Amino acid sequence: MSKNQKMTTQPFHAMLMMLIVAYSVHAESTVAKLTSDHASSSHMVISLKPGEWIWSGVIKDGERMPYASGSKFDFYANNRENQIQPLLLGSKGLWIWSEEPYAFEVRSNNVTISDATGVVKFGRAGNSLSEARGAVSKKFFPPSGTMPDELLFSKPQYNTWIELTYNQNQTDVLKYAHGIIENGFPPGVLMIDDTWQEDYGLWNFNPGRFPEPKHMMDELHRLGFKVMLWVCPFVSPDQALLVRELMKNKSFLMRKTGPQTTWETATDPAIIKWWNGYSALLDFTNPSAVRWFNSQLERLVRDYGVDGFKLDAGDMNFYPSEALSMKSASPNRQCELYAQFGLRFPLNEYRACWKMAGQPLGQRLHDKHHSWEDVQKLIPQMITEGLAGYTFSCPDMIGGGDYTSFLDLKGLDQDLVVRSAQIHALMPMMQFSAAPWRVLDAKHLDAVKKAIGIRDKFASQILELAHNSSKSGEPIIRSLEYQFPNQGLEGIRDEFMLGDAVLVAPMDKKETNRQVVLPRGKWIADNGETFQGGRVFTLDVPIDRIPYFTKVNSSPTQ
Repeated sequence: MSKNQKMTTQPFHAMLMMLIVAYSVHAESTVAKLTSDHASSSHMVISLKPGEWIWSGVIKDGERMPYASGSKFDFYANNRENQIQPLLLGSKGLWIWSEEPYAFEVRSNNVTISDATGVVKFGRAGNSLSEARGAVSKKFFPPSGTMPDELLFSKPQYNTWIELTYNQNQTDVLKYAHGIIENGFPPGVLMIDDTWQEDYGLWNFNPGRFPEPKHMMDELHRLGFKVMLWVCPFVSPDQALLVRELMKNKSFLMRKTGPQTTWETATDPAIIKWWNGYSALLDFTNPSAVRWFNSQLERLVRDYGVDGFKLDAGDMNFYPSEALSMKSASPNRQCELYAQFGLRFPLNEYRACWKMAGQPLGQRLHDKHHSWEDVQKLIPQMITEGLAGYTFSCPDMIGGGDYTSFLDLKGLDQDLVVRSAQIHALMPMMQFSAAPWRVLDAKHLDAVKKAIGIRDKFASQILELAHNSSKSGEPIIRSLEYQFPNQGLEGIRDEFMLGDAVLVAPMDKKETNRQVVLPRGKWIADNGETFQGGRVFTLDVPIDRIPYFTKVNSSPTQ
């Protein structure tokens, strides 16, 4: 044992310092029909086994899981700016599912279900989190057998947002792409973000900022990139000709002007407030809206060689109760329909989804701030993505997606950018936006490049796991509790398993040493040192190190 290993002499479970809540009683497999009225106060109580912990399909609750007693959530019209899945899972095999929204509260010995809008089903499978998740995946969101474009996994992604913000233009897009190559970064997927277009709904390259878009696309392809364009379901209401065209078939959500107004009698689009203003919103229950939107994107593919699309928005809060759709649809259903639209493009990215687990959609976490608090959310939220069935996921942008943090570099934390990149490196996907060569000094830039090099070593393994996930539904990354059940590992939120054999313990704080919990068994570290698990170790983690450990009897990637 080297001086850097510093094995603790305290008991394993004591070192974890996790709050253990005693649960009791058991739950029988059953199916319950609750009220179809969302406002109803009817509820159901599902018992938990002693010591059973609960996880949900609420991605932005990742760092809160497993839930403490008193935790609650309502799935109705509430995706919290990210994917959600109407799912609860227990560490002793409990699963809960509904095709429609419901509310839940976790208590010390039970889970209460209320305000269900459909049938709530629950049961047990085995005695572990992974067994429960496997059973519910097979039954309710089986894998499709296909996956998004391989390039999303095999190489880093690049998004122009931080560098260009609301000034996307041909000259600077090409400058960014050439900077990637010239600074020794590999080409991959390049996403051109919001404002490349003439207006919301006018999905043409802005001629003032993109004078030769076909030439730009050809050059990006020559450099080795595949190119995605940002799009959304909003249409600027002052685009009179476009609005008139779409109103011929009432392709928008329609405004309810009185208690007797129906979709058939409504005459004006509903105007929806969103982060870029006020717009009309396509109604994806209306086949005419779907056909029109598809025609716009297919034209970009055909005329310019666009490879795919970043489909932003779709959040449930953009579908208010006073808006009318062609077919009756909850905000959850509208979110789901928008996500289903993206299945026609193998190169895609979503942030808001409902019940789309197991499908070949690239997902990403909601925008993260340039803060250590948000860095510490990346691992638990990505683990939750996998649990919920959104296995093809990206942990937002390296260093955070808040562009204001990158304007004045005096306030930039270079350590944070590096540690964020290291967390991304062994995730299913990694995505840059802020140009590392612009915001980092030589030491920190070298550390980021080293992280990419480590990812390259694992690229074939990550791709193999992604292909396997498309067929088996298994998460690409997993919590320690998922892989090593009932060993007291449920509270570990800063480590994850890549597949079933590689434990990754990146640094998510502004420090240079950390404790690492290794499950029972023999492990070989990234630096070749051997560890006997079932203990907690303290490791030195200099700025250029990503600690990872391969379980002996597995095939280490060296």
